[in-house]
Amino acid sequence: MNQFIKTPEQQALIDQLRALQPIFRTREPELDALGSFPFENIKDLKKMNYHTLTLPQEYGGQGFGLYEYVLAQEAIAEGSGATALSIGWHVGIVLEYAENRHWQEESADWLMAEITNGALINTAATEANAGSPARGALPRTTAISDGDHYVINGEKTYTSMAPALDYIFVTAVAENDKVITVIIPRHADGVSIDETWNMVAMRGTASHTLVLDRVRIPKTHILKPTGKSAATKGWLLHIPACYIGIAAAARAYAVEFAANYSPASLDKPIAETPAIQQTIGEMELELTTARHLLYGTAERYSLSANKAEMDEALNITKIAVTHAAMGVVDKAMKIVGSRALSEDNPMHRHYLNVRAGLYNPPMEDMVKSQLAAQAIKTFTQYSKTEVE
Repeated sequence: MNQFIKTPEQQALIDQLRALQPIFRTREPELDALGSFPFENIKDLKKMNYHTLTLPQEYGGQGFGLYEYVLAQEAIAEGSGATALSIGWHVGIVLEYAENRHWQEESADWLMAEITNGALINTAATEANAGSPARGALPRTTAISDGDHYVINGEKTYTSMAPALDYIFVTAVAENDKVITVIIPRHADGVSIDETWNMVAMRGTASHTLVLDRVRIPKTHILKPTGKSAATKGWLLHIPACYIGIAAAARAYAVEFAANYSPASLDKPIAETPAIQQTIGEMELELTTARHLLYGTAERYSLSANKAEMDEALNITKIAVTHAAMGVVDKAMKIVGSRALSEDNPMHRHYLNVRAGLYNPPMEDMVKSQLAAQAIKTFTQYSKTEVE
């Protein structure tokens, strides 16, 4: 990772986060439990103002961009994957606003002030049995007009970082079937969290179900105009950054183990055997290649005059890097051997957590369909030209 740090400011940021990694690792076993959440890790990150990393400077934030954000997310994930993925949604949503300025001005002003003072945010859009919003599913959550207020009813699943959120951005259907995004204060009357998160991976994200029962919010709590969306979504690179950070942690454990484990039958560290050296070499190649892709894409995005044209690169990077992260962890597991499956060994956690990346957006099948459609269209047009 060091070779991708380019400025003194980036180095100072990563040094701060690396100092937290040993502390985060000691807390990791606690996150194997259902209903767990890394409260202390989030508190440590807020002490260094990580929640304002991408907040524009005019609002009192640090004003960092995508490249620094990706560097930081990998560093956090090397200490705790669940912590990185959780806080990553907040920092990324703030970056999306910083780049697009697509929120209502009044909403943005008071939200930025709240974030400066420590508030955490996330979006809740997915609903049980309603289909994915990324695939065009309309929300079943409703926003009924009542004078100067909306009354919100519904449930949202996969609300990551639920126990620590202060404001939640909720999609709902209003009058004339318009989909609006409203700002829900976590502690408003009628807001509750149903602790449904029982996944074997990323348990510490506490991605529970948000329940909204006749929640009244003023109409000034609309986040953005109907139909208004961000033109650029580079911040979603925090997802592969998180999983490559988990892979880096698995790689470090495996290499240290190989360098120091000498079975009685061998009388020397297993790292000195050709087979283990070959596996380590393959692991290093896969990890380094993935990082070049990740940070190369982040840099291209940051320098691009038209970031909206970077969607394909962002999608491909997420998928390729996430698969590479799984490959690295699988190789690390082979080096450590059967003890890697022990609940007392951190490798089992890396193995489970890294696979959660398959289910974070963008979804692989959708990206492949888009790529296939583009390829077919290109050659269909070429064939028609040849016939003419």
